[in-house]
Formats: sequence, C-alpha cells, structure tokens
Amino acid sequence: MTKTVYAETWDLDVFFPGGSKSEEFKQYIEELKGKVQSFSDQVKTLEVSGGASETKGLEGVLQAFSKVAYSMRQAGAFISCLTAQDTTDDKAVEWRGTLTNLSASFQTSLTTLDQRLTQYEDGVWEELLKKAPFTEIAFVLDERRQKAKEKLSLEQESLINSLSVDGYHGWGQFYDQIVKNIQIPFKENGETKLLSVGQASNKFSNGDREVRKQVFEDWEKAWADQGDYLSNTLNHLAGFRLQVYKHRGWEEVLKEPLSINRMEKKTLDAMWESIVEHKKHLVKYLERKAELLGVEKLNWYDLNAPIGSSESSVTYQEGADFIIENFKDFGEELTAFTQKAFEDRWIEAEDRPGKRPGGFCTGFPESGQSRIFMTFSGTPSNVSTLAHELGHAFHSYAMKDVHPLNKSYAMNVAETASTFAEAIVSDASVKTASTHEEKLALLEDKLQRSVALLMNIHARFLFETRFYEERKNGNVSYNRLNEIMLEAQKEAYCDSLGEYHPLFWASKLHFYITGVPFYNFPYTFGFLFSMGIYQRALEEGQGFEQKYIALLKDTASMTVEDLAKKHLNVDLTEKDFWEDAIKPVVKDVEDFLEMTK
Repeated sequence: MTKTVYAETWDLDVFFPGGSKSEEFKQYIEELKGKVQSFSDQVKTLEVSGGASETKGLEGVLQAFSKVAYSMRQAGAFISCLTAQDTTDDKAVEWRGTLTNLSASFQTSLTTLDQRLTQYEDGVWEELLKKAPFTEIAFVLDERRQKAKEKLSLEQESLINSLSVDGYHGWGQFYDQIVKNIQIPFKENGETKLLSVGQASNKFSNGDREVRKQVFEDWEKAWADQGDYLSNTLNHLAGFRLQVYKHRGWEEVLKEPLSINRMEKKTLDAMWESIVEHKKHLVKYLERKAELLGVEKLNWYDLNAPIGSSESSVTYQEGADFIIENFKDFGEELTAFTQKAFEDRWIEAEDRPGKRPGGFCTGFPESGQSRIFMTFSGTPSNVSTLAHELGHAFHSYAMKDVHPLNKSYAMNVAETASTFAEAIVSDASVKTASTHEEKLALLEDKLQRSVALLMNIHARFLFETRFYEERKNGNVSYNRLNEIMLEAQKEAYCDSLGEYHPLFWASKLHFYITGVPFYNFPYTFGFLFSMGIYQRALEEGQGFEQKYIALLKDTASMTVEDLAKKHLNVDLTEKDFWEDAIKPVVKDVEDFLEMTK
C-alpha cells in the first residue's frame, strides 16, 4: 500500500484562485459590501415592541447577521493567510485595509442592533427568549443586550468604531509593517544570512549555546533599533483603549477581557494563586537544566535549548504520521478529521524566507474548512505546535452543526482543544521514545511549554496590567517599558534566570493584537482547563470522545464556570480544580529530576 505523501504548503485556491490578485475574491468583496449595507438597512428599520411582526423582523435580522458574519470571517481568513505566507504581499495588505473598513461598518450596525435589544422591556425580552427561534441562542442574545447596556450611546459607540479604523486598528497594522522589515543576521558556514523574525526565533532551540547567544544579541539589537516606533505603537494602542474605557465609565482594565472570555475575576485569581503556589517545582526544573547545560543560571535564550546532544530532527511527513497514529488512541473522529486536513492541504508548514513568525489556525466557515499556518523546521516542538493548531481546527469541526451565532467561543476556551491535542502527542512522544536520551529530550520539551504557559504568560499578564495602570497617567517611555517587563519576568520566573528579555514587549505580537485585549491569560486558562479534561480522557479512554465533543459544542453558549459545572462538575472559582490540573506538570518535573540525577 502506497503511503500518502503530505504537501508542506496549503491550498488557498480552493477558496479564491489567484491569491491576492484573485478576480473571484474581488467580486466576493463587492458582494460583501452589499450584504453589509443591506444588513445595516434591516437593523435601522427593526421594531422592538415585541409583537408578532416585530418578532419576525428580529428573526430576519439575526439570520442576516449570521450570513454577514460568516462572509466577514471567510474574507478575513483568506487575507490573514495571504499576509502570513508572504509578508511582502502589498495587495493582501490593501485587502486587509478594505476589510477593516467593512468590519467597522458592520460593527456599527451590530452596535445599533445591540442598542435596539436594550429597548425591549425586561418582561417582553424574557418572554421573547422563550420563543422557538430564539431559545437556542438565548445566552448569546442576552449577553449582547447586557453588554450594550454598559456602553455609550449608539452615536458615540458608532463614532468609536469609525475612529478605530485609522486609529486603533491602524496602529495594530503599523506593528506588522515594522516587523516585516526586521531581519536578523545569522552566520552559517562562513556566510551571513538575513533571517526573518520567524526563522530567527527557531534558532533559540539550537543545541549550540554560542549560536543561541549570538542570535539573541542580534535579536535584541534588531528590536531595539525599532524601539521608538514600537513604544509609540504600544502606547497609542493602549491609549485608545483606555480612552474608550474612560468614556464608558469602566475603571477596571480587566473588565473587557474577562467579559470577552466569559469568566469571573474569582476564577482568574484562583488560577494564578494555584500557579504561584506550584512554581517552586518549575524552579527546580530550571535549576537542574542549568546544571545540565553547565551554567550557574539559565539565560532567556537557554529556555528552549535542548538538553545535551539530544537535539533530534524530524521531517514534516514523520511528524504528520506520528500525530495521526497517536490521535487514534483518543478517538475516530479526531483521527479522520486530522487525516483529511493533511490530505487536503489545509496546512502551510514550509520553512522559507518571507513568512511571518508564529503559528495560527483560521476558519473558513462558508467552506467548512480551516487553514493552519506555521514554519516547520524539524524540531519536536514543531510537531507539538502542529498538533496544537490541529486541535483548534477540530474545535471548529466539532461545532459544525451548532447555530452560527453559537460558534463565537472566547479565546480561553479556544485554547482548550488545541492544548488537549498537543498533550496527546507530547505524552505519546515521551512514552514511545526509544532511548533514555530521546525520552529526556521529549519530556524536557513538554516542560518548556509548561514554563511558557505558567511563567512566561504570567510575565506577560503582570507586564500588561502594570503597563496599563501607568499608561493611565500618560505615555510610558521606551526605557520604562523595558523596566516593567524586566520586573515582570523576574517575578514570574521567581528570579531563577541570569539574563532576561526586557524587549519582549516589542517582539511579542500578542501585545499589539487589537481584536482581543490582554491576549495572555486565556492561554494559561486553556492549558490548565484542558489538562483537567485530559485527565478524564485518560481515565475513560475512547468512550470519552463524544463527551469531549459535547463540551466543545457548548463553549460559545455559556460562561466558563457553567461549562465546567455542566460537563466536569467542578467549580472554577475554587482552587481545587486548578490544583488538580497542575499535578501532571509537577509529575513531569519529578520525572525529569529523577532521570537527570
């Protein structure tokens, strides 16, 4: 039987042939403009008295909402893929600007719709949600209504949406332009190459400490050279956001991110408190790793270094086969879905210049497909990243039959399926390792990710909360940003490193994303939430897959506290769940210490 060979580049032509110059996409955008305008007209004429005809009118508006939202996501996904695969694609950047304007118009109409919902009398509204067309989406509708009550008037919110195009979102796009022009010199075989930031970041897992050190020094210099532009950009993004909060009367900076993630502050606090109490275990791991590398303390560029001479290389094909094989132990649906993703070229993994850094999964809802972006350079960590993004794609697949308005799950639960899939592959890698050295390297790779999610993300959270507090009083200087980041990293890593990365605020894309504020703690939530679910999967075996899919289907139609209570029977506002979720990480540390005595 001939083995399927998987391509390392994705297929975008199935959506719109011709890339950024696609005539079909051009026509699609023109039609989308018409849909957005039509939706706007419908919303403006919506009556809210609660009578039969008005109920029919609301039903029609919501159907139009679903269709426009799908089209916006389809177009946005295509543009994201184009700009990621080639950072020099200026036409794709133009399209992004066009879509940003369209999105602002759409958001203005949604603001109008939400304001209309607030005009229903409470009794009429409660009865409305009991009616057949609305019962299924009652949570989402009520959520939109409640949030609208906390915002400004329709005219003011519409003005904010309009100004955000060239203000807020404009600054976010400016960051991408800065990053596009950054190149990191790298000497190899007597020749100096210029690496993109994505290629350079992969070098931090190189086995040669001198290579890591040199790349890090050049990396810091490259970001520092753009420091004025980057600090200005970050200040303006935060300033815009804070002004909006101020006018809405929102004093708590975390109000919006917690609301977006449908979680309580008590849950966030319980999570961080549990993590801080268990960091001593991770410090032991970092100290042992420093010993093994022959240094007194690890530096920032050592965190992803392989142990000893155990740096292994894996081909994309081998990584794909390994993922599919080990997904089989969990369930048939995940396995079949993953095989289809590889066979139908849903993944862009080729290691080449010109790609943006990082990885992501994006959905094409009208096509019922996803696309995964990453740069595969042959490390075990790349295999984990690939599994992680496939988990995101499976989440979308699991919700294929859910009402369109019940599919907008928040970032914290979005990280659940991805981290779950990653855990399956990571555990399998350790268990199937053929030698002590290989097993140690793979176990250490797992611990690297635990450090990233429980320490690095904590540093980001500490930095961002403190930066926003200072930003309320005016611009925060380039040097002060470095100081805040350094302080946050020392606290988050329990002062266990020798040298830190004070310019992390500049090099990390997540601080510049305009769609979701505080693009940090949801990763940690998703990691630990999925660990709690994963423990149940290990206990129940393949019979758990349908329960897991049922949980994923509910991720966008209730709070995370209710989701956990319904499907796991746990209280997320208490530390018990988080304590249990951290146990596998503690076990990994213990195993690592035992293996490296």
